[in-house]
Amino acid sequence: MKSLYTSLFFLGVLSLASCGNASEEKNIDNTPAVSVTVSSVAAENNSPFLTASGKIEAANSATLSTRMMGFVDNVHVNVGDKVAKGQLLVSINNSDLSAKQAQTSAGITEAQAAFNNAQKDYQRFQNLFAENSASQKELDDQRARYEMAKARLEGAKQMKNEVQSQFAYVNLRAPFSGVVTNKFIEAGDMANPGVPLISVEGPGNFEVTASVPESEISKIKSGTEVQVIVKSSDKTLPGTVTEVSTSAKNTGGQYLVKVVLDKTDADILSGMYATVQFPIEKKTDVTTVMVPKEALVKRGQLTGIYTVSQSNTALLRWLRLGRTFGDNVEVLSGLAADENYIISSEGKLFNGAKVTIKQ
Repeated sequence: MKSLYTSLFFLGVLSLASCGNASEEKNIDNTPAVSVTVSSVAAENNSPFLTASGKIEAANSATLSTRMMGFVDNVHVNVGDKVAKGQLLVSINNSDLSAKQAQTSAGITEAQAAFNNAQKDYQRFQNLFAENSASQKELDDQRARYEMAKARLEGAKQMKNEVQSQFAYVNLRAPFSGVVTNKFIEAGDMANPGVPLISVEGPGNFEVTASVPESEISKIKSGTEVQVIVKSSDKTLPGTVTEVSTSAKNTGGQYLVKVVLDKTDADILSGMYATVQFPIEKKTDVTTVMVPKEALVKRGQLTGIYTVSQSNTALLRWLRLGRTFGDNVEVLSGLAADENYIISSEGKLFNGAKVTIKQ
């Protein structure tokens, strides 16, 4: 009986051992390793670009105001409306101006009649003087009368031109074709001289005004081709330096540089912030870590990069990124200099996936 129990005990142990071996065989990871290509982090003490922040503005922009005081009769457009050059935008009450115009028209009629009469008398006395029927004094008096009548007529015409020019300030028209970007007044409001009433911008042509410190301004020349990164869309657009300020008197020690953007279909608007990259190396004591955009992995609002662990598995590192330089981006934290990262793979990567490095 004892030998029977002993046999059963050994059978049980063997059975458990065989089950354990089977379980271990099932836990063995037979997933094939993913072939990957790795690259080393590029670390530099020289930044490949001198960067400066700025704001995008329309190359053609105008804020219209008036020299006349009066109530606004009508605002003919709204913000966002497209307008053509010469289109009426704002009408200001011009009853006083209309009265002046009527007075100048009457003055011109009166001056014209006096001039015609003086001209005829002058011509008549010229003929009489030639026939010795009028004295030199009489001729001189008629010439003076004629000249005064001519001067009064010219003054009346110039008064009319002045009144006509003032109508441009009560009927504000678009200086160029564009889009209404702002409206500062409504019908019934009082318009005052010099106070902005409406803004218009010409679409399609944009420029960036960037601020450059005094230590770098001497390196920037007009005509230099640059890259402009629009922060809201992370798009890089080409541009050209057109103006370089030579004074920082009224700009807080910063020199203004104007960059005209090349025509583009990118969705950009006036007022957006941008970063201008000038092709000038800037020496710095801080080591810059750069990686290509194609190696980055995005998960929602997080951005990371795959590295290779000591056990040859993929390890996802979350990064904090800085500025963009062409196809590369600056890594502020999460990846150290001289570390390797995965730039491409022949299969799907995930955290912990087995990898083999291509030689």
